[in-house]
Amino acid sequence: MIRHLKSGATQEARVEADRKVRELVESTLVDIEARGDTAVRELSEKFDNWSPQSFQLSQDEIEQAVSEVSARNREDIRFAQAQIRRFAEAQRASMQDIEVETRPGVVLGHKHLPVNAVGCYIPGGGYPMVASAHMSVLTAKVAGVKRVVAAAPPYKGKPHPAIITAMHMAGADEILVLGGVQAVGAMAIGTDSISPVDMLVGPGNAFVAEAKRQLFGRVGIDLFAGPTESLVIADDSVDGLLCATDLLGQAEHGTNSPCALLTNSESLAKDTLEKIDELLKKLPTADAARQSWENYGEVIVCDTEEEMLQVADEMAYEHVQVMTRNPDDYLEKLTNYGALFLGPRTNVAYGDKVIGTNHTLPTMKAARYTGGLWVGKFLKTCTYQKVLTDEASAEIGGYCSRLCALEGFAGHGEQANERVRRYGKRDVPYAAAVDA
Repeated sequence: MIRHLKSGATQEARVEADRKVRELVESTLVDIEARGDTAVRELSEKFDNWSPQSFQLSQDEIEQAVSEVSARNREDIRFAQAQIRRFAEAQRASMQDIEVETRPGVVLGHKHLPVNAVGCYIPGGGYPMVASAHMSVLTAKVAGVKRVVAAAPPYKGKPHPAIITAMHMAGADEILVLGGVQAVGAMAIGTDSISPVDMLVGPGNAFVAEAKRQLFGRVGIDLFAGPTESLVIADDSVDGLLCATDLLGQAEHGTNSPCALLTNSESLAKDTLEKIDELLKKLPTADAARQSWENYGEVIVCDTEEEMLQVADEMAYEHVQVMTRNPDDYLEKLTNYGALFLGPRTNVAYGDKVIGTNHTLPTMKAARYTGGLWVGKFLKTCTYQKVLTDEASAEIGGYCSRLCALEGFAGHGEQANERVRRYGKRDVPYAAAVDA
């Protein structure tokens, strides 16, 4: 039996909140398209009190920002980027161009071509998300993207030195100090001062996520993303303090970050609830974490591991941390998740900041049909074909002619028929199917 000791906000409340965001973003993007730089500047002044001569940093400004970051912090950024680069390079190496001769004289293949220009959004209003620069800019560069534009809002009235340093070290070609819908809108739509990109990636608040959703089609995006989600799956091999720590460690992302405990131990569930109350009294970010937990936190108790697997796949959460006696069982059997964190020695924060996998992951059950950001997201798998002999063209042409006739496509059929006439030296009546 599956039972909820604690439930989050209703679906109706979440839908209403989404509606308000959607309407505001739509009008903002229309304004950016109509008025370009003027609208962008007004929005930046309104929301960030930021209106520099140019939103793009010069080389001197970048170097100044880097100089403000301590040697220790630069080394930590370098270490994190090395882990992310190593894994991204291994992923890229796994993606091979192919060419195969499927029949004598018929050659088919595909090439992995990088997107030409990508806009990477790095959140920085609430927390300076330094790690997001590694995850997007660096991964795009490993994929071979020629032009990477990185944008982050000002932090306390100026460019955040550590974010700028991470963008620069990751290989960004252009760095914008610009936040929110105005940033992603300007990069996607283009203005007099900002050339448009072909793809947008990176996390952001509800407004940034909605802007990316509305811009999809005009540009590519990595995925549809909402507030950070974390699911802890645990049994009585761990204690409530560890579970509470990992739940609140993600709840602090914002005031609407869903986090849930899924367990087959009611005593662990109750212990975790007690420890959450204790930790909220001393966690420096308790104001945000408390709101997330009170409004979006869940505790679900199951009788069996089979029920836990069922519930976890139905939830399809972004982060799934497994702390059970046999965590590899979940690696084998779970099908819907953004990223798995297996065993008590690892945790979501490792993945968020440094271990090497990408932290831009699907939310709102998108894990049912997509994984997260990785080097392959920046690559287009494009096919090609070659017919090398007269005999092969005539053979394929005959099949194509008859299949076109089956569908009523006379013009398509003539493309095939003309090859049969030329290379098969057969007399085929106009717009007729080739006889077998």
